[in-house]
Amino acid sequence: MLGTVLGNRYEIIEKIGGGGMALVYKARCRLLNRYVAVKVLREEYINDEEFIKKFRRESQAAASLSHPNIVNIYDVGVEKRDGQDIHYIVMEYIKGKTLKEVIREKGKLTVNETLDYTIQIAEALDHAHKNHIVHRDIKPHNIMINEEGRVKVTDFGIARAASASTISNTTNVVGSVHYFSPEQARGRYTDEKSDIYSLGIVMYEMITGKVPFEGDSPISVALKHIQEEIVPPRKIDSSIPVSLENIILKCVKKSQIERYSSASELLNDLYKIRDKDEEIIIENTDPIDGPTQIIPNIDKIKDGNELNMPKPKKKKKSDGGLKVVFLAILLAFIVVSSLALGFVRLRQLFVNKEIMIPNLIGMEVEKAEEELKELGLKLSVSKEIFSSEYDAGIIIDQNPSPRTKVKEGYTVEVVVSKGKELTKVPNLINRDITEIGRFLAEASLSEGRVVYENSDVVPANIVMSQDPEPFTEVEVGTPVNIVVSKGPETVLVSMPNLVGLTEDQARNALAAYDLKIGEIIREASEEYAEGVVFWQSIKAGYEIEAETAIDLMISTGPPKLPQEPEVPETPEEPSEPNDPVEEEIPFVVSVTVQGENESANIRIVRNQDGNKEVVYDSSHAAGEEVQIYLSGKTDATFEIYQDGKLIDVKKHPEG
Repeated sequence: MLGTVLGNRYEIIEKIGGGGMALVYKARCRLLNRYVAVKVLREEYINDEEFIKKFRRESQAAASLSHPNIVNIYDVGVEKRDGQDIHYIVMEYIKGKTLKEVIREKGKLTVNETLDYTIQIAEALDHAHKNHIVHRDIKPHNIMINEEGRVKVTDFGIARAASASTISNTTNVVGSVHYFSPEQARGRYTDEKSDIYSLGIVMYEMITGKVPFEGDSPISVALKHIQEEIVPPRKIDSSIPVSLENIILKCVKKSQIERYSSASELLNDLYKIRDKDEEIIIENTDPIDGPTQIIPNIDKIKDGNELNMPKPKKKKKSDGGLKVVFLAILLAFIVVSSLALGFVRLRQLFVNKEIMIPNLIGMEVEKAEEELKELGLKLSVSKEIFSSEYDAGIIIDQNPSPRTKVKEGYTVEVVVSKGKELTKVPNLINRDITEIGRFLAEASLSEGRVVYENSDVVPANIVMSQDPEPFTEVEVGTPVNIVVSKGPETVLVSMPNLVGLTEDQARNALAAYDLKIGEIIREASEEYAEGVVFWQSIKAGYEIEAETAIDLMISTGPPKLPQEPEVPETPEEPSEPNDPVEEEIPFVVSVTVQGENESANIRIVRNQDGNKEVVYDSSHAAGEEVQIYLSGKTDATFEIYQDGKLIDVKKHPEG
């Protein structure tokens, strides 16, 4: 594949990875002059029509996702090479490492690293799930960490197809089976909660440095996902926070119903322990799974004798003793009530009430500030950033998160949108098509629609117009459409028959057909009278370009007879008659100019009667198919050279 150009645009540079489904290459986009990653489907799957159909459908669906934690997909295509189809996906090139490589290097990650990476992965899954796309193959190998520490989730394009085909290919499924959900292992219905289970396994590996289930084969590991419970992370490392362990254990519940209902719900708990270090308690509401307890027989409680409880002894008390006891109890009640009432009063004076923070995202800053003020809270703008989703002045993030309880007077920090980031459109008019990629990249714009049109004024491959217009301000990432010149339109005319016409008639005919007179050769002819055309360089009926020069042979009349020689006195033996002179016969040869350069030189050498002669020497554009008119005897050969290199040898077609 190295050196291959896919789609006339993506030049394969080097192999950078691969898996059971596809191989990944680093490539250069010739149009936009940037590096991309190209994922090429392995050969063993190219004949599986069902797999190809899912591959294409899922890849196109993934291309519709747009999230900072999901690798961007730029293009999906198929190209035929050597009789085989090459299916490929063009995506964002990430300079970094996979999460699997990070875990191997560090052994295990810290709590903060685990929370940070998990939140970013969950954000990506939340965006995908809201767009009705389930990943189905979440694992550290499919999660990239770039040099800035940002998570990029990959392989949304083939995950669905992979889940249908990899279970039978045991050599390739080992990497995925450690992260399968039980329903995937059983081959049953999978949904968004299947991704949450796989993310729970990834969290387990990040915080402990190991996967929960190991086995001798993929089947044995899959069975453990179905039948066995994982060892709680704190039994491996007691320093792991209980809240984080609780989240992991809820993610990896065997039953889909018992897991988090959505990635959004998971994110709420992750934010709580990250921002407030709040303990997350996962309640077990199933009495069947409750701890075993020893409960006394209810029937025995009715009779104290059966519990070996001593019966109370009756004690006689005087009436005075009863009064003292009653007064003591009454006094104690009054004292305790007074203390309790005083405590409540003091608490109201010195302890502020707790207030639940509302959801401010999507609100205008002024309105949010008024709402917080009514609740006894304050607002502070921590920063302003550009956003393509929110208008200027709208809140796009907040800290603490919604539904968090805080004390009265607490200050809520918010991030406010500055609106869409704008950039100025560069002037691409009169620039070569190969230059526009650099100008668009510098302006943070993308390539739009490219249309080619003929022009008698603008040279080929030069931009004639663009939309949006130069120097207008547009949103970053806006596609710019351009119209590129194909050069003058090629006009074809039919070659007229000039044989039998006089020279003036032939000139008039050529002018009428928008053709030019070329070289005129005057020779004797027994068949045609003087001044009449008896040969033309291009046969009548051929479709040729207008303005083509046509060579003619015009008769000078019959050849003059030689004078009779004097009869010698001594008779001589009759001499052998001279061999007739073979005439040169014209014909047309078609040559296609090859190579990647803009133009190439075509030179043709005729080998005839033991002599070599250059009969054609001209330059043509790459890819052009040239009709060259030649003439020669039937035994002549013609050597065709391109840029000095012999590319073909042709014989006379009538030889």
